[in-house]
Amino acid sequence: MKKPAIGFGLHMTLDGYGCSPERLANLDAIYEFLEHCPDLINMTKIMPPYVFKYHGKVAEDWGVSGFVLIAESHISIHTFPERGYLSLDIFSCKDFDYSQAVAYVTEVFGIARHELNLLDRGLEFPREVRTVERLLRQEREQIRS
Repeated sequence: MKKPAIGFGLHMTLDGYGCSPERLANLDAIYEFLEHCPDLINMTKIMPPYVFKYHGKVAEDWGVSGFVLIAESHISIHTFPERGYLSLDIFSCKDFDYSQAVAYVTEVFGIARHELNLLDRGLEFPREVRTVERLLRQEREQIRS
């Protein structure tokens, strides 16, 4: 299937509930997830993952966050072990199998249930300039007629 001439890419967000608190608190597990996920969905890492622990003003708001920059954009994750919750974002200008990413994050963090959102970003971003020029000319011709 040929990619459309316009549109930047897919932004997947996933909110995971009922996750394993131990996995959500494990910096190494989150690092490994971010290390492996780009390869799984055929993306190109341009730096190693960065993972850190955060302690908020409210005791149960502590968690682990991490991200990895990919040539196609980024993958980020934020966890709240005390609440059994994680949020994951994958944004890419290249198509990817989001169901594979969902299955992987579910397996790694023991997600019991999730909310998944898929957003097409940059709907007017010109991927193929010549094709977009042709479409605009046709549209202008129709307006003049």
